[in-house]
Amino acid sequence: MAGLWLLLGSLGVALSGAILYWKRGSRRMGTPQQRATYQTLHTATLAVSALREGLTSSSSVKAAPALRRLLGTPAIAIADSASLLAYEGPDRHIEALARSLHGVVRSGRSQLLSGSDLHCEHCDDCPVQAGVAVPIAVDGSVVGALAALAPSAEADLLRAAGEVARFVSTQLELAELDASRTRTVQAQLNFLRAQISPHFVYNALTAIESFVRSDPERARDLIVGFAEFTRSTFREHSQYATLAEELRLVDTYLELERARFGDRLAVILRVAPEVLPVRVPSLVLQPLVENAIRHGLEQLVGSAELKIIAEDAGHEAVVTVEDDGAGLDPRQLEDVLSGRRGGDSVGLRNVDERLRATYGRDHGLTIETGVGAGTKVTMRLPKYSSALNAQ
Repeated sequence: MAGLWLLLGSLGVALSGAILYWKRGSRRMGTPQQRATYQTLHTATLAVSALREGLTSSSSVKAAPALRRLLGTPAIAIADSASLLAYEGPDRHIEALARSLHGVVRSGRSQLLSGSDLHCEHCDDCPVQAGVAVPIAVDGSVVGALAALAPSAEADLLRAAGEVARFVSTQLELAELDASRTRTVQAQLNFLRAQISPHFVYNALTAIESFVRSDPERARDLIVGFAEFTRSTFREHSQYATLAEELRLVDTYLELERARFGDRLAVILRVAPEVLPVRVPSLVLQPLVENAIRHGLEQLVGSAELKIIAEDAGHEAVVTVEDDGAGLDPRQLEDVLSGRRGGDSVGLRNVDERLRATYGRDHGLTIETGVGAGTKVTMRLPKYSSALNAQ
C-alpha cells in the first residue's frame, strides 16, 4: 500500500511539474501539440481535485465543466444509482437523461442515445441530437454513469466517453483509498488513546496523593497537569499535530513522572526551533517516552537519564528518544513490532504502523538496543507531506 501511495505521489509531482513547466514555457514552446498537451493535462487536473471528494452532487458539479472540455461536447451528465448529480446542457434533456443513466447503472452496459431517447427528435435548433452513456465503476462495481451529448453519436464519441469514464473511475477509486487510509489511521489513533496505561494512571495518582499533605501546592499543580494530559490525549481533534504540540504533551507527562522519580530522573531536552512547526501524526512522541520510562528506566535502582532530541536535517526533522535503561534483546524487536509480542509493546508498534501509513514504509521507527545498553528510538519525519499538509 505504501508503495502505491509513493507511486501515486510521484505521478502527482510529475504531473504538477509538467503543467508548471509548460505554463512557464508557453511563450517559447508554442507548437500546437505542446499547447494541446498542456490544455489536456490542465483540464484533467481540475477534474481530479473535485473527484477526489468521491461521487457526490457537489463533486460532480465541480468536475462536470472540466470533463465536458475533455470530451469536447455541448453537454454532459453524471449520475449515481439514485439521482442525476450534475448536468451541463439544454434543460429539456434532464428528465430523459436521468432515466437513461439509471438504466446504464443497473445494467452496467454502455448505451447509444438517440434523439428520441433525449426527447429531442423534433428540435432542429438543438445542438444535442444524440449521445452515449457509459458506466462508472469502482472496484468492479458500477456506482454511476457518464453521458456525453453531441449533434450525433459516433464510434469516436463512445470511445472518448469510455476513456473519460475510466479516468473518473480511477479518481474515485483513489478517493476511496484516501478515505480508507484515513479511517485506518483514525482507528489506530483511537486504539492508542484507549491504551493509556493503567500503570501510569495509578502511579500518577499515587504520586499526587503523596504530596496532598506534605506539599498541597505541588499536589494541586500535579492534579492540573494530570487533567491537562488526559484532556489533550482524549480530545477529538485532527489526526495530526505540530511537533511543538507533541512536545508540550510530553512535558506534561514528564512532570507527572518526575513527581514519582524525584531526583532520580534526569531529562535532557534539545530541540531545534526550525522543527517545531512540523506537522506529525498525533501521539507519536509520548508513547515512545512512556515506553522508555516504563520498560527502560523504571527497572534501574539508581539514577536514570532520558534524552529527547529533535534536530533539523534539511527536508526532515529527526527525533530521537534515548534512555540508559535495561534495554532489550535485539532479536525480540521483530516480535515487538510485528505484534507477536503484545501487551506492553502496543504503543511502540502503533506508532511504527502509523508512521509507515502516513509517510511510507521507509519511515518506520529505527530502534537501537541491547540488554543492559539502553534503547534509542529514532523517527525521521518529512517536513512537507501531502497527506499532512492537506489537513
